[in-house]
Amino acid sequence: MKPNSQINEGSEMKLEDLTLNVKQIQDDVLEEILTHNAKTEYLQRFLTETFDKELFKKNVPVVTYEDMKPDIERVVNGESSDVISARPITGFLLSSGTSGGAQKMMPWNNKYLDNLTFIYDLRMDVISKHVKGVEEGKGMMFLFTKQESITPSGLPARVATSSYFKSDYFKSRPSNWYYTYTSPDEVILCANNTESLYCHLLCGLVQRDEVVRMGSIFASVMVRAIKVLENSWEELCSNIRSGHLSKWVTDLGCQSSVALVLGGPRPELADTIETICNQESWKGIVNKLWPNTKYIETVVTGSMGQYVSTLNYYCNDLPLVSTTYGSSETTFGINLDPLCKPEDVSYTFMPNMSYFEFIPMDGDKNDVVDLDDVKLGCTYEPVVTNFAGLYRMRVGDIVLVTGFYNNAPQFKFVRRENVVLSIDADKTNEEDLFKAVRQASRVLESSGLTLSDFSSYADTSAFPGHYVVYLEIKSKDGEKRKKNQLELNEEALSKCCLVMEDSLDNVYKRCRFKDGSIGPLEVRVVRQGTFDSLEDFFIRQGASTGQYKTPRCIKSGKALQVMEACVVGRFFST
Repeated sequence: MKPNSQINEGSEMKLEDLTLNVKQIQDDVLEEILTHNAKTEYLQRFLTETFDKELFKKNVPVVTYEDMKPDIERVVNGESSDVISARPITGFLLSSGTSGGAQKMMPWNNKYLDNLTFIYDLRMDVISKHVKGVEEGKGMMFLFTKQESITPSGLPARVATSSYFKSDYFKSRPSNWYYTYTSPDEVILCANNTESLYCHLLCGLVQRDEVVRMGSIFASVMVRAIKVLENSWEELCSNIRSGHLSKWVTDLGCQSSVALVLGGPRPELADTIETICNQESWKGIVNKLWPNTKYIETVVTGSMGQYVSTLNYYCNDLPLVSTTYGSSETTFGINLDPLCKPEDVSYTFMPNMSYFEFIPMDGDKNDVVDLDDVKLGCTYEPVVTNFAGLYRMRVGDIVLVTGFYNNAPQFKFVRRENVVLSIDADKTNEEDLFKAVRQASRVLESSGLTLSDFSSYADTSAFPGHYVVYLEIKSKDGEKRKKNQLELNEEALSKCCLVMEDSLDNVYKRCRFKDGSIGPLEVRVVRQGTFDSLEDFFIRQGASTGQYKTPRCIKSGKALQVMEACVVGRFFST
């Protein structure tokens, strides 16, 4: 059976049917999973062979990845899939490993790709209804694959995007606007992400008038692409002028496919691009280089919210469209209001993706509820039972119910549960940290500075321990951008420390000002390009360019060394 035969069948399901019949579809999904996997070793520990939803919820424990890791590793190491799944496991998905610690290995099979492709088709329909003329051009999408590893079982371990791009689903994708890119497939499949990114930019510049949408999986990747453009536009123009790709790009697939896109020397096009890039200010550079672009498609929720102001600067407030909410465990749902503001993005969960349960954050955490029982205004942690052998696994995200589309709940991503700073009794989560940094960002903006990126850690090397926040900042002034110079404004940066402390919760303030168990918050300014170096470090450790997320709380000693080597100024709260 061709992959698309299942996809087409799934795509025929009306959005209205999916969102009206949430409870029935969820019950059917759970019955299918449990009936099919009844004889697996994992489920046999808790259930008889008869499907019973109530017994499932009573007897099968809610678990973390660490709880299931021993069983997953048995399959990784060559034991039969039926330890956890009756359907053969065909590989393992690697999590990004940057938001919450070490990479996880999630079992997967083609059902994951069925669901992913179904969501892609659904979001294509949603976008086409909201954005006029998007079908008339190409997408300049920064898409990447990462070299896979082979587990002792002989099965591949890949990041989710690589699993899709290396599959028959991608090779036999429909020839419609949503799957038409400026870059050849060889560029997407190139294992060297540095060469791939450069070629993405080159192909997009050559076809600049055909680009109607631009994007990446995460906003951080889009920002990285603009930085590479800022540093490499002269070389890119030289390639376009001569009609030849730079010799340092050694990937044979990139060489041959990009040569066809270049199509020989284009001196006039190179002159045009050179004139645009040579301007003192790069505000709105994306609109100037790609004048027909209608929106930027990239995730700007959660930790990616940090990059909204940077993208708005370079993209002249083009709509930033967060389309999909997904993870290595499952795809959750899509944004049915794609042109809304980034801070208003909510995702409508699709009940056919997996079986979803929710741990309430505001009440009894033992009272796990179904998708159709969540309440408006309440926060939850999703729990997933999927088609590849994960049962009642906690995802580690915190989401807020913001509304309903028919009977399908809509969720706003709030934060990762396990990313916190803590010295004493204080527990500063990712949401609190973002709130503090937003306050500091406003101080910087009023001083002619802009925040490029940030991270943090709890320094307990001396007593009392204290919070350290790393900031990479730059001047808004175009001339200073060219010279790569930055004058540190001591008054503004000291004020950043103050406003960040003032925005933290009462437990922190008690420990800081009354008990004296937490020392003054410290800002360490790092030189420009530091967070690129941090990304390079994590990629060398196995992270994927396409799925990279800046860790907001650094836990790796070696990653801290990368940051410390780049510190150019230290400022404390007074």
